[in-house]
Formats: sequence, C-alpha cells, structure tokens
Amino acid sequence: MNRDDALARDAQDPLAALRDQVVRHDPDLIYLDGNSLGMLPVATRDRLAHAIDQEWGGELIRGWQHWFDLPIGVGDRLGSSLLGAAEGQVVVCDTITVNLFKLAWAAMAARPGRSVIVTDARNFPTDRYVLEGVADHRGGSVRFVDTDPVHGVDAAALAAVLDDDVALVELSHVDYRSGALADLAALTKQVHDGGALVLWDLAHSAGAVAVDLDANDVDLAVGCTYKYLNAGPGAPGFLYVSRRLVDGLESPIRGWWGQQDPFDMDQPYRPARGVARFLSGSQSVPGMYAVDSGVDLLGRAGLPALRAKSLALTTYLVDLADEWLSPLGFELRSPRDPARRGGHVVLGHPDAYRIGAAAVREALVVPDVRPPDLIRLAPVALTTSFTDVHDGVARLRDLVAGGSHETIDVSSRRVT
Repeated sequence: MNRDDALARDAQDPLAALRDQVVRHDPDLIYLDGNSLGMLPVATRDRLAHAIDQEWGGELIRGWQHWFDLPIGVGDRLGSSLLGAAEGQVVVCDTITVNLFKLAWAAMAARPGRSVIVTDARNFPTDRYVLEGVADHRGGSVRFVDTDPVHGVDAAALAAVLDDDVALVELSHVDYRSGALADLAALTKQVHDGGALVLWDLAHSAGAVAVDLDANDVDLAVGCTYKYLNAGPGAPGFLYVSRRLVDGLESPIRGWWGQQDPFDMDQPYRPARGVARFLSGSQSVPGMYAVDSGVDLLGRAGLPALRAKSLALTTYLVDLADEWLSPLGFELRSPRDPARRGGHVVLGHPDAYRIGAAAVREALVVPDVRPPDLIRLAPVALTTSFTDVHDGVARLRDLVAGGSHETIDVSSRRVT
C-alpha cells in the first residue's frame, strides 16, 4: 500500500518510456478510462496533421492513388500484430455496428435451414439490437444465454441453448461490464461441434489480450479501434473473416468498393475476392491513418509485454481496492483470478454515478460508470503507471470517505 512500492515498480517497468508517446495536457489527471477511449498518441497527432495539410491539402484527388488500399493494408497490419490473423482476413472499415450487421447477416445466409442466433443476455446493447434486427429480417429469432454477471459465459451455459436450429453464436471476448475474459478457444470449438458459426466481438480485447483468431479456428470477428488501439473518437471499426469461409459469404451491403473492379462501373455487381467483398463505400483516410499509428505503437511494445503489464496493473488495483475501498461499500465485480480478466476492473457501489462524476470534477480521476451501480477502471499498459493506480485509488478513497460526492446532481446525466 506504500507509494514507494508503486514508484519502484515504475522504475522497473520495461514499457515506462511509452507513456511519453501520448499527449498529456494535464499532468495531474489520472486517466482510467482507456477501455472506452484511448489516449492520443503523439505520432497520430503528427501524422494526421501531415495527412490533412500535405496530402488532402496538397495532393487533393491524387491522394487516392495511395489511399485506396488503406483498409486492407491497415487491416493486415492489425491482424498480424494484435489479432493472430494472417494477411487477407482483416479489413478496417465502417463501424463495429455496421460490421456486426454485415457478418451476422452473411453468417445466417450461409446456414440455410437454421434460423436461431445465440448471444449473451448481458451483451452490449448494440450487439443485441443488431442481432435481433438481423433475425427479424431473416425470419429467425435470437436465443439468449443466461450468463454469470461477474464471470460471464461458460461452456455449461452455452450448451443449454445450442441445438440444430442455431446458425450463429455471437459473444463478447471480454465482457464490457465485468471485464470477464471468455475462453475463446474452447467456446469456439463447442459452437463448431454443434454445426454453427461463431462471431466474436473483440471491442474490449483487441490490443489488450491475446486473441489468436487463426490458431483458434475462429470464423468471424468484429472490433473497434478507439479503445486500446488509441485511434480516436469515432475511429473506424474492423472485421475478420476466416479465409476458410470468405469466398462463400456475401455482404448484405453491396457497395462499389466491394466489387471486383470498382472502376468498371458498367458491370453488374460481382463481389471482390477475399475479405475486400465486405467493403462498401469510401472510408475515412484520417481514420485509417489513426488506426495504423495506434497499431504501430502497440506493435512496437509487443502484445505479450502489454498483457503482462496489464495483469500486474489490474492485480495491483484489486489489492488496493480490497484494502482501501471495500470498507467504504465498494465490491469487486470482476473475476478475482487475473487470468480470467481482460484489461479493466469493475467495482460496484450503490452510489456509483455520483462517485464517478465527483471523481472527474473534484479528484481529477477519470473512470466511467455503467448502470445501475458499476464503476469501471482501466489501467492501460501503454499509458498508465503503477503510481497512477496507487494515487487514483487513494483519491477515490479520500473522496468517498469525505462524502463530497453526495452533493453531486445527477439529474442531467448523459455521457459517463
């Protein structure tokens, strides 16, 4: 619990120098919300300035000569560096919501005679909404797995809802509420044994934990880039389609970028070969550059080193919370076993929203809150020090012990 211990850990941290690679306007701010929005890398700021001034400003339309292939090129770098995916299977495009729709629709079409989509009853709302929409349009239904609120989905819960009617199982690799890390390899095999396809949501795992899509025989995956990949608010999403399946799947959105020859405009639609068929229209060039810079920064650190530090940071946070926050009414709502956690830790408290708002306004600590009573804390390996964790938990302790959060007005809350 001694701050000197945190300083000693920082002195031995092989990734410590990377903390200087992100923009920090307020050195006193402790940012623990990187699982919602990653910090801005210095290299990204500089690359975007060049792209806007020199490329857009100077090259104008001529820039498309090297912009056009960015979705596939950046996707290949993302796949090989952080997803365990060989080239030709990952494309950066659109948003995670649009990509989820495209892949879920394609998967349902690829399993004729099966009409059920399975997902987690506590899954992120967008996942549930999209899947329900796809099922409605295709005359099917969604069947929900009743999962543990702390430990997430497991084989027994999944087995209870699998049968010969299931076409697709869609699950989150890391639970957005609890941070529980699903057994991707075992659950993927279980789904395949039942004859269905599997689609993984990697929103809270890409860049934070090992995924190994190819080695684990994953069929489909989607993810976002504005969290651990630090590509910025509203940055493009990505999708993965195994090369085993891709030429047998069809995107429900037929755009000219997904055509075999986009500039052969008099021909009927013919889907491009490979994962490019899931492109639709022109993609954001600044967004592509931001993803590429984020992937480059994480790639230089190496995912094994990032994961090792993440485990150390979250374990340290849990230890501090046990000692300092539990007596104040906080409860751990994440798996206690670090190997079963993703990159964030969740604490429950009856007054979570007021505490979260007061932490930002009064203590210069930025967590986030999920209703009804959860506070999420994400000490990101790339940007967070052990001293940040120590001081952040200490500030939360002092805030709640002093009771100043009790005066916070929550009537106009919208974004946490």
